Amino acid sequence: MQFFTFDRAERLIARYASTGAHATRVAIGSEDGAVHLTCLTIEPGGAIGTHPAPCDQLFLAIAGEGWVSGPDGVPHPITAGTGVLWSTGEQHTSGSDTGLTALALEGAGLTVYEPS
Repeated sequence: MQFFTFDRAERLIARYASTGAHATRVAIGSEDGAVHLTCLTIEPGGAIGTHPAPCDQLFLAIAGEGWVSGPDGVPHPITAGTGVLWSTGEQHTSGSDTGLTALALEGAGLTVYEPS
């Protein structure tokens, strides 16, 4: 068993005119980096600027609340326990007025299971 901390705000996200957003790498699925997991922390008033998804991206809110948008730029609320899947190349952005922590799982061909 191995313990670790994944909320350490390892890297400030500066691309895409982002503000108040940090990323901490958590895990990689294989040596070629085909799948990886990142913890994202968005400070109150922060945002990750609009950009294309480099591959399929599953964004899972785990604490706080915020908003996400797709290609149309319309913000949709997101809270802990909810998520969104963006397809490869899909323009998207996310942010929060009060603070948000999310896990981002990225990789080709992600399939989201429907509730049973």
